[in-house]
Amino acid sequence: MDPGPVGVGICVIVLSAAALLFLLRLRRRLPPGPRPWPVVGNLLAIEPVRFRCFAEWARAYGPIMSVWFGTTLTVVVSTPELARAVLKDHDQALADRPRNRSTARFSRGGKDLIWADYGPHYVKVRKVCNLELFSPKRLEALRPIREDEVTAMVQSIHRACTQPDKVGKSLVVKEHLSSVAFNNITRLAFGKRFMNSEGVIDEQGREFKTIVANGLKIGASLSLAEFVWWLRWMFPLDEELYESHNARRDKLTKKIMEEHTQARKTSGAKQHFVDALLTLKDQYDLSDDTVIGLLWDMITAGMDTTVISVEWAMSEIVRHPRVQEKVQAELDRVVGRDRIMAETDFANCPTCSVSSKSHSDSPANPLMLPHKANTHVRIGGYDIPRAPTSWSTCGHRSRPNVWKNPLEFRPERFEEEDIDIKGHDFRVLPFGPGRRCASAPSWGSTWLRQCSDTSCTTSGGPCPRE
Repeated sequence: MDPGPVGVGICVIVLSAAALLFLLRLRRRLPPGPRPWPVVGNLLAIEPVRFRCFAEWARAYGPIMSVWFGTTLTVVVSTPELARAVLKDHDQALADRPRNRSTARFSRGGKDLIWADYGPHYVKVRKVCNLELFSPKRLEALRPIREDEVTAMVQSIHRACTQPDKVGKSLVVKEHLSSVAFNNITRLAFGKRFMNSEGVIDEQGREFKTIVANGLKIGASLSLAEFVWWLRWMFPLDEELYESHNARRDKLTKKIMEEHTQARKTSGAKQHFVDALLTLKDQYDLSDDTVIGLLWDMITAGMDTTVISVEWAMSEIVRHPRVQEKVQAELDRVVGRDRIMAETDFANCPTCSVSSKSHSDSPANPLMLPHKANTHVRIGGYDIPRAPTSWSTCGHRSRPNVWKNPLEFRPERFEEEDIDIKGHDFRVLPFGPGRRCASAPSWGSTWLRQCSDTSCTTSGGPCPRE
């Protein structure tokens, strides 16, 4: 084939895209940022640890900046004041979600909750979550599951520490946290424990973990076509990966849903999420795609974030003997050494409470989920055009104008100041604010505290020194 016409066509497309970018920047006063290249934008300059890259650029370009992911503009804000402007003052205008190819496929075009645009579907599904799935009554009803799983975690840690071949060796806490997060979320979502007390996973559990791992792998290996839509014809393999992953995920989920449908005919509905959704499906006119999407929203939101947050909190506590001794003394006084901490002990352990809130100081994901403008807005003196525009808000831990001694681990700051972690204090936003805040902040904070406080009861020794 004569490459001449193809080459000319590609050149025309590239030049047209560059001209459009240039005209857009002239017409509107966009935030400053690193200079983009035609077609690829700033993709070649973005480092693997994205939030560190953004923090570095923010020092050079200011607290609000433009970053081009291919031909898509992303505006990054990194101060509490600008976060308030984005997430509260202009909340309605910025309540949509930008979906790239992978998130669009995984969410069936936004039929779940996390990736749905703000509209009738989102409002309906959000209502289901707030009033039915994550109600205080259901939180209390499922408390035995949470306490069972942290008890199992302590027992597994004890076994690992007392085995003759493990004595004197380091304990990999992350392995035990991963197991407790996995077992807790599968029991809450599906009413099933895929892993036995010895840590052996059954066939269905192995399939579940493989699907989760594949989803993370596919989501992390984004091609250029994710950001430059007219290059997608060059990456047909991506479409096959999405389709096979979704088919595998749906097959497992529908099999579990069918098991619960049959069980409900003889024993009635349980409190687990899959039973609740099957009961509510007709009442709220929920499609199978929405039910499956909601279940997997819970799974993805409740596994890695738990492990990262608790591991970070524990590492900070054992690195600071003063805090560790204070926490341990409180646990000895309230809980003792003969039992495991229960949720009913929370009110009597204020020191543990502020230590558990360290996940707010160092969130599992310093970049919030992106928002998309559904209309033109003006933020921080700059023009932000209508979609395609995504928003990411950085954490503010390292800013001295936000925190006193920002890099110091001081859980007491949560006692000294009135700091709200559920969306009203824009210095700490682990659950987000406004219309797109997390649906279950009470569930999340309760589970994180249960895991971190119980882990502290098992780590009474000093931090090993090199």
